[in-house]
Amino acid sequence: MTTLDPAPSLVPTLGGHWYTDPAIFAAEQEHIVEAGWVCVALAADLTGPGSYRTVQLGRESVVVVRGRDSQIRAFFNVCRHRGAQICTEPAGQVRNKLQCPYHAWTYDLTGTLIAAPNLTRMPDVDRFANGLAPVAVREWIGYVWACVAPDPPSFEEEVIGAVVTRLGDVESIDHYGVENLALGRRISYDVAANWKLIVENFMECYHCATIHPELTEVLPEFADGYAAQYYVGHGAAFGAGVQGFTVDGSAGHTRIPGVSAEQDRRYFAITIRPGVFVNLVPDHVIVHRMTPVAPDRTLVECDWLFLSEVVASDADLAASVELFHRVNAQDFAACERTQPAMSSRIYARGGNLVPSEHHIAEFHAWVAERVR
Repeated sequence: MTTLDPAPSLVPTLGGHWYTDPAIFAAEQEHIVEAGWVCVALAADLTGPGSYRTVQLGRESVVVVRGRDSQIRAFFNVCRHRGAQICTEPAGQVRNKLQCPYHAWTYDLTGTLIAAPNLTRMPDVDRFANGLAPVAVREWIGYVWACVAPDPPSFEEEVIGAVVTRLGDVESIDHYGVENLALGRRISYDVAANWKLIVENFMECYHCATIHPELTEVLPEFADGYAAQYYVGHGAAFGAGVQGFTVDGSAGHTRIPGVSAEQDRRYFAITIRPGVFVNLVPDHVIVHRMTPVAPDRTLVECDWLFLSEVVASDADLAASVELFHRVNAQDFAACERTQPAMSSRIYARGGNLVPSEHHIAEFHAWVAERVR
């Protein structure tokens, strides 16, 4: 190809085995999920001292707990005695300690070993060295992010940098004050598809005219096949007669005060690898968090966040929630329809990306670089 030749219209995707092979999935768990920052909880869900959540980061179980000093910490969910899981429930509340249900080794909320049967007869036991193993944590936009890697990558580069890459600067997301919003609705989805299919779907809108009639009514430019993420800093404009980001285009709720005039009546989407989607509209924010559990299964938790006064007023959020709930259902059904063909001999070498999807190739390269 010479410099005068046009760029090819079709760019190859990953081969089908990337979506089905247990060995590749295991490598992704180790070299992607366990090596980077994962959004593990809404900070507001940890309501007070002793409130905890257990989460899965790749192969590792992690307990996230709010301490008596109100700080959120995370630990490997592994007793330092014989390896039993400290917390077996997905969420709960303790008074001031975490106790292993096997041999009653007990830790305070900072992870320090404070008690165990016959511990006083073992004065040589270092209570700090034998405390729960810590996991790196950060709080950002109202969520808790954790990394189980021994040497975590830069949060500013890996997470906040993804926002800058998408929006052009970090101030653009700051305008929404996401950390001050309240949870209006949460829906969990169990998707029978590989996690990468879900990421790829979110990154493109070539499918929007086909399967998202409600979304393209609100965002008419999506019907042309170009997703908001295709352009740096671009937000898809609401249609001329659309009042709000709702299933029927009706008015939404009180606009977030910090949203700028340039952001008003626009939708912005951000992908934070490996598995967080942030959707910004003038009156609310939608956050998806994905947990890959098998080559062909992914759990997705989706939060709808509004101004605290809107949630406290018991306002009817149904029209706002229903729009993206339908988008989710439509998208996940498409991914589930795609997953079986990943094992077909016809897809062994993969498929093709059209020009409006070419940016997905960079995501494929990112995955391949970390796994190989």
